[in-house]
Amino acid sequence: MALIVKKFGGSSVATTEKIKAVARRVLDGMKPEDKVVVVVSAMGDTTDDLIELARGIDKNPYHYAREMDMLLTTGEQVSIALLAMAFCSMGHKAISLTGAMVGMGTNSVHTKGRIVGIEPKRVEEALNEGNIVVVAGFQGADSFGDPVTLGRGGSDTSAVALAGALAADSCEIFTDVDGIYSADPRLVQGARKMQEITYDEMLEMARLGAGVMQPRSVEMGKHFGIPIHVRSTFTEKTGTMIREAYTMEEKDFEIRGLAHDDKVAKLAVMGVPNQPGVAHSLFSALADANVSVDMIVQSVRNIEHNVTDMVFTVAVDDLETAREIVEDVKKKLNAVSVLVEENVAKVSIVGVGMLGNPGIAARMFGALQKADVNIDIISTSEISISCLITKDKLKEAANAIHDEFFPRD
Repeated sequence: MALIVKKFGGSSVATTEKIKAVARRVLDGMKPEDKVVVVVSAMGDTTDDLIELARGIDKNPYHYAREMDMLLTTGEQVSIALLAMAFCSMGHKAISLTGAMVGMGTNSVHTKGRIVGIEPKRVEEALNEGNIVVVAGFQGADSFGDPVTLGRGGSDTSAVALAGALAADSCEIFTDVDGIYSADPRLVQGARKMQEITYDEMLEMARLGAGVMQPRSVEMGKHFGIPIHVRSTFTEKTGTMIREAYTMEEKDFEIRGLAHDDKVAKLAVMGVPNQPGVAHSLFSALADANVSVDMIVQSVRNIEHNVTDMVFTVAVDDLETAREIVEDVKKKLNAVSVLVEENVAKVSIVGVGMLGNPGIAARMFGALQKADVNIDIISTSEISISCLITKDKLKEAANAIHDEFFPRD
């Protein structure tokens, strides 16, 4: 007997025909004694459509974060009910449950919630009664009982967290690609599918823009020690395993993969007083509004006026909130101006192989030079290097860097 958690993304359940195909696939792969939990996202572009509806009321509806969560959590309720009906129509008991119903407890940070605990008693009871349990991903509830969403890709986190709480034997993430690639194959020619990748490398790639997995879901997998199998909904091929360490000869590499993010914006606060506490004033205000900041650079001090410039990036979804906060801080600090640039993108390389391997950064920068791509900002971690460039150069940059580290045959 095995307890298995399977997650299907929005493209996998985009139509009623696809929902029925998912139900058939799950049933075909089940052994009589298996217990199965299926976590699903909203159908197709439903979440985007709901956001557009909200923008018809206010151009920045995330000002009303709680109400956005009330709206967005309805998308998954449609898909879980339909999938449960599909299982029942095929002769198998099934029940649909929202995030709140499965005991998915979150903090109260609406639209960007974090899971603080899971009490899956109702899931266990339903499984013991012979049901396939169909769970709404992307959502939970705070201590007040209010719905809270987990951010883009949050269904991945729901699935891995449930697998951990249930001590599941495996967690499978079904998507519209057949695994994790060395780069986005829609952008980069010659991208290669990986057989396996470590939690740390996958976490870094996800954090830097690889859209296959949400970073928090990888954190959950590492925390619970659950291998995650990322595979295609539409084929039977083996996908990519995310686990603690390599079991094959895939560890002999310098760079594991390339990630990109074209949904970022750059803000520059010009003429900030060069004195203690200024950075804290700016970034604590952003943190209080739950705005994540990346790629922070402080310029060389202007000796004559004792001022400096502070440059950083945020996600496009947070831009309007960040802009308002920065404008307010600018007045308090008597800074000169605030500049915003949206035509930017981040391209990054990731791999534990760069540790103690000199010359990796030089090769990346050389590849960008050959592609005539200018670098605006550079940031590094132990296992990654990121460059901020103009968005219109992203394709050339990604292909040039990938060709440098993954030469085509």
